[in-house]
Amino acid sequence: MAAAAFAMSGGMVVGTVMLYTRIPSLTKYYISELKLELTEMVLEMVPAQIEKAVPDLPTETGLPIPSKLDFFK
Repeated sequence: MAAAAFAMSGGMVVGTVMLYTRIPSLTKYYISELKLELTEMVLEMVPAQIEKAVPDLPTETGLPIPSKLDFFK
């Protein structure tokens, strides 16, 4: 029983150390994946938002705006 308990405790210590040393690389990986996914989502959303915000160009023009010189004629 003592040998089994020692093996289990040793395994837990080794597993904890391995996990602790890999946390920075795992965090960096998941953050980069999240940034990539967010970038893709924003790039898909931006053209639709721009189309909604920008009005259509007019197809015809109206009368000219009078200037100061036009009043003196």
